[in-house]
Amino acid sequence: MSSSTASTTDSLRSTSSDSSPAGSADAHRFGDPVVLVLTIGFILLFVGWSLMDADSLAAVIDVGFAWTAKYMGTFFQLLLLLTFFIAMGVAVSRAGAARLGGMEKPEFSTFRWLSMILCTLLAGGGVFFAAGEPVYHFVVTPPAFDTEAGTAQAVAPAMAQAFMHWGFLAWSVLGSLTAMVLAHAHYVQGKPLQPRTLLYPVFGERIMSSWLGGVVDAMCVIAVVAGTVGPIGFLATQMSFGLHELFGVADEFSTQLVILGLLAAVYVASAVSGIHRGIQLLSRFNVILALVIGAVIFAFGPTLFLVNTYMASMGEYLTSFFAMATMTSETAPEWWMKWWTVFFFAWFIGYTPLMSIFVARISRGRTIRQTILAVSILAPIATTIWFTLLGGSGVYYQLTGVFDLTEALNAFRFDQATLTVAKNLPGGVMMAAAVLLLTTIFVATTGDSMSYAIATVGAGHDEPHYAIRAFWGGAMAVMAAILLYMGAGQIGVLQQFIVLTAIPVSLIILPSLWTGPQAAFAMARAQKLI
Repeated sequence: MSSSTASTTDSLRSTSSDSSPAGSADAHRFGDPVVLVLTIGFILLFVGWSLMDADSLAAVIDVGFAWTAKYMGTFFQLLLLLTFFIAMGVAVSRAGAARLGGMEKPEFSTFRWLSMILCTLLAGGGVFFAAGEPVYHFVVTPPAFDTEAGTAQAVAPAMAQAFMHWGFLAWSVLGSLTAMVLAHAHYVQGKPLQPRTLLYPVFGERIMSSWLGGVVDAMCVIAVVAGTVGPIGFLATQMSFGLHELFGVADEFSTQLVILGLLAAVYVASAVSGIHRGIQLLSRFNVILALVIGAVIFAFGPTLFLVNTYMASMGEYLTSFFAMATMTSETAPEWWMKWWTVFFFAWFIGYTPLMSIFVARISRGRTIRQTILAVSILAPIATTIWFTLLGGSGVYYQLTGVFDLTEALNAFRFDQATLTVAKNLPGGVMMAAAVLLLTTIFVATTGDSMSYAIATVGAGHDEPHYAIRAFWGGAMAVMAAILLYMGAGQIGVLQQFIVLTAIPVSLIILPSLWTGPQAAFAMARAQKLI
């Protein structure tokens, strides 16, 4: 490395900050008061309203859900499309060689780094939907295709539609351009790792020090709380159902409560121990377990069918990419767009600010190119392979008449679909138990990373107090327990609320379409790469 580059690196290291500007880290050690009041207020309001009049809450959210899907869906789709292609442009440009955080070498090994990335979003829903969604699209033909449902010709389109929902667009919005904005502002300009920092290039110091910045942070935290409590609650119902079917354990609230308690204990302990210990250790274990399960399915399952399906489905995904990505309620059934494409895209948008904080934090020492390609290309490819192994096996068993999940999936019983597919995989009950364990740990890795990220938002620096990490992990578990006590339907209502939170969050991340490239090129210029 040249002396000029070395001096630049040293300069970046000295100017980068792991804490917020002077004094604020101590002042907000336990969280920004505005963020705490608004987010805790949201939890109390949602739970209280649910307890007093669940039907009216569901009706209000349903109206907002339908309006958002109809009038904002196209905007969400365009936002994801633009983010992906602009990020790809930055990755292949000369700015892609710049390193994040002023570190000459990565802070984490490649395997640990990729494990932590994969165990955030994929944990949030990918495992839950991996078995059932491809089978659903196989028995109910997606609007972008005209194949006859349930036939061999419907296999590739079904898998391609699942790839669209969990592929390049979904991952790219979570940690590419927004992560570049945060990395530059935090490590070079010394700004805190908070969602409001995404707006710093536009509004300057006004957004950092005003109450409006606290509102921005709170809206992003609320989106993540809603997006994380859902998988936590659904995991409890799925595990309870699975334990009942496999081992005869009573499928009731007390079982779900025990599962929630154990799950919370795992992810809170992981979040409290920090990124270098619990979070990365749990992520590594989870990825290794997924690799073992995937290898068993591939070796002893319908191997040739899975290989051919992946090749054909990936080809269909790429050739029909724009047809699927640009469907609207004018060209597809409104109910389908509302419950599938728009719902998923809104969910990922809601996660974006805090996921970007997490990506920026764990990617120090990585180049911009490595970070963008890992999040936008490698992670989606890993996701599509997992969907093919689990969901493709489900499609194979559905096609060959081993079982019929049509009725269960039309009722959106994805817990039943996952267990049914798992029990028919090589290993039978043992494999089903392994898949349930994998799902549990994947949700735990979402819980620990998001508990850490939420605490980071409040503190504004990389090492939020362990008590606030534990508080947020526990708060999400308690919220899930209360809603499950009222019935799994209230968890579903909270899931619908995710779509509403995507409206303000989408406006917060919108400037990253141009501030992301600006940040990347600024880091490259500072490191004398251009």
